[in-house]
Amino acid sequence: MSSQVAIMSLVSIQPQAKLAGITRLMFNRFSTYRPKGLVLQKHMGSGKNAGFSVSPSGTHQGLFSLFDSLEHANAFICESPLLKWYQRHALELFTVKLRAYSVKGRWSGHQLSESIDPPSTGPIASLTRASIKPSKAVSFWTKAPPAEVDLLHTDGCLISAGVGEAPILRQATFTIWESQAAMDAYARSGAHLAAIKSAMQGQYFSESMFVRFQPFDATGTWKGRALA
Repeated sequence: MSSQVAIMSLVSIQPQAKLAGITRLMFNRFSTYRPKGLVLQKHMGSGKNAGFSVSPSGTHQGLFSLFDSLEHANAFICESPLLKWYQRHALELFTVKLRAYSVKGRWSGHQLSESIDPPSTGPIASLTRASIKPSKAVSFWTKAPPAEVDLLHTDGCLISAGVGEAPILRQATFTIWESQAAMDAYARSGAHLAAIKSAMQGQYFSESMFVRFQPFDATGTWKGRALA
């Protein structure tokens, strides 16, 4: 098993800091700060109301960081200039550590490693991301909104956020569920199932990744909800 630990941070930035937040989203990749043990990092924007939408949000962002060890992940949380800025300018800031137990696909050519066996109880997290082929974008986005509406009204979903590296074509959804059964019930029914079937049959993606995690050490809130 790998010792990798990921961190997902979701932030709602104060309106008065909106432009500074957008600037950080655009230029953070050029920062000279390089945390020890970093394997992969994606600084992402979000759709309207922090959802999976073609309309961008100027105040919601996500930061996914993958480290080679828990030690380096903990150091990043304490030292990251971006996270410190978020803390000073956030209406809400939610951060959770993650260990992967099921990995399919790649992200920018990188495949996460499984760190634990599938948990038998407790909450689980899911990260789904895809690079959408430009020729398939219109078809994809006709099916995504109904799936998000279903998600917002699904029992057992504790945390959800739509994020992405680029508008329209490079999207991700991060969710935390009260149980494996709750997530499976959503994934195998309704608009989400229809969207996934259409995406696979139509070969919508040039690259995709589906990862399930065990979340731990969550802090803060997202959309007024905390992970106990």
